[in-house]
Amino acid sequence: MSLPYEAAQPRRVLTAVSADGTHLHVEEYGRSDGPTVVLAHGWTCSTLFWAPIVRALSSDFRLIAYDQRGHGLSAAPATREGYGTGVLADDLQAVLEAVLPDGESALLVGHSMGGMTIMAAADRQAVRARTAAALLVSTGSSRLLGSTQVLPPRLSARWLRRAFHRQLLVSRLPLGPVTPVAKAALKYGVMSPGSTAEQVAFCARIVHACKARQRSAWGKVLAVLDLDAELAALTVPTGVLVGTVDKLTPKVHAHRMAAALPHCTGLTELPGRGHMTPVEDTPAVEAAIRALAADHLVARDAASRGATTSPAATVGEQTVGEQEKSA
Repeated sequence: MSLPYEAAQPRRVLTAVSADGTHLHVEEYGRSDGPTVVLAHGWTCSTLFWAPIVRALSSDFRLIAYDQRGHGLSAAPATREGYGTGVLADDLQAVLEAVLPDGESALLVGHSMGGMTIMAAADRQAVRARTAAALLVSTGSSRLLGSTQVLPPRLSARWLRRAFHRQLLVSRLPLGPVTPVAKAALKYGVMSPGSTAEQVAFCARIVHACKARQRSAWGKVLAVLDLDAELAALTVPTGVLVGTVDKLTPKVHAHRMAAALPHCTGLTELPGRGHMTPVEDTPAVEAAIRALAADHLVARDAASRGATTSPAATVGEQTVGEQEKSA
């Protein structure tokens, strides 16, 4: 595995505590004095998913990545009530309050379920106050089962596609070891035909590490997802990005979101890319992040930092279980 697809070493690790007491694993990378970008990963992924993006941006930004509950090193919910879009919003709010002092803001970047997290939290005042802009990457706000294309529309009836895709989301079958067959299936289902063997192996390593019970529980949430009202409440400048051959959240979702957003800064389609766009086309996603940051974050961040203490000092006072790590 080459450097872009190896775990990046965080500058420090800390724990944020959500409203229901769930502990969330948070990692900080890059410059302590840089503008802050918060990265929210998708279903079955972890902070490791962002390693290529972290390496691309660390020289200029303060990067915060966290594991969604039930993923990576974050705690799994103890009850069924611990799964849902409301708790995703709770978790994002807890992370933002932990890493951003009052008066400072960040660019929020969400891939797949991470984008849904940003939508779910759009009406939270504590989140709005800490959000300068957002980027919704390879995601959707509702009606996922009706448009998913893992089972090709031309080869199956609509009811069969819905049943198949729902079972794909909610299955509790273990994925098992990463084998050539497993990598081929992952590439077909969620990545583009042009994705490299190294990219596929990297994504398979991440997805197969997600535990079956948590994968299924979150799949049930996604199967009935409806965040259209919350999307309409996302008033910050927001960009939308999608791969043109994304089978999980096809570009029809990106077009719907771009049309519904109160302040859409633009829709970017990446030709020939699948669902895992931050891995499949890191330079394009990096460019989208840098453009939004330049237009909506950097000047605002510089002004606010002139009147507040540094994030490095404040975060330590606001979080639980922080561990310093060398870069």
